[in-house]
Amino acid sequence: MQAHCRPTARILAVEDDPLLAAHLHEHLCQRGFDVTLRHSGDEVLDLASQQDFDLILMDILLPGSNGLDVLGTLRKQCKVPVILMSALGAEQDRILGFSQGADDYLPKPFSMGEMAVRIDAVLRRVAYERKESPPTTQLDPQLHFDEGRSDVRLDGQWAALTPSEYRLLTFLARHAEEVLSKAFLYQQVLHRPFALHDRSLDMHVSHIRRKLQTIGYSAGRVETVWGKGYMLTRMAP
Repeated sequence: MQAHCRPTARILAVEDDPLLAAHLHEHLCQRGFDVTLRHSGDEVLDLASQQDFDLILMDILLPGSNGLDVLGTLRKQCKVPVILMSALGAEQDRILGFSQGADDYLPKPFSMGEMAVRIDAVLRRVAYERKESPPTTQLDPQLHFDEGRSDVRLDGQWAALTPSEYRLLTFLARHAEEVLSKAFLYQQVLHRPFALHDRSLDMHVSHIRRKLQTIGYSAGRVETVWGKGYMLTRMAP
């Protein structure tokens, strides 16, 4: 089922509950989006490779391929923004979604108004980054930053960063030797307010350290500045 509405942005919505799927489709079309609606995860990867979507809105608990598995594979192919939906609202489930590369997470039940605000925020952020991001070619003496695939490589080996990890490393590299507070990084990188018990940022930092170590990165180190935040320290050659 596909609707051709005023083409402000193309959204792929994946939801197996017929009633919620109908509400999503109707609401998104009323807001002028070009909506493609599917009910299982099996078609997402093929659709995303064949068509240019501006955003994917996807449930986690889907028949066929699980939404998290689909997202993990999708992130190896492209950087299309993804908002996950799920009745699994526990912190660990949200962290797992973000670790797989989700841009936002909508815990069910949610209102159409909240969904609209989340979608607008992600689309606005993506448009801003495409327009305003300065060149990243000289950010680091070792790493090559690739905006197209949201990843870095060293001597031909890719780090396999998620989009959030790539944004975080880019911010740290642009502000090398400067302590960036957690509140600042939550706002600028994760695009949500800092909460005391939210461990998402710490998880992203841990993954970046491990992935950079795996590819043999030695020109810098992501340091924890206790009580303040994080910084990228340059190492002596």
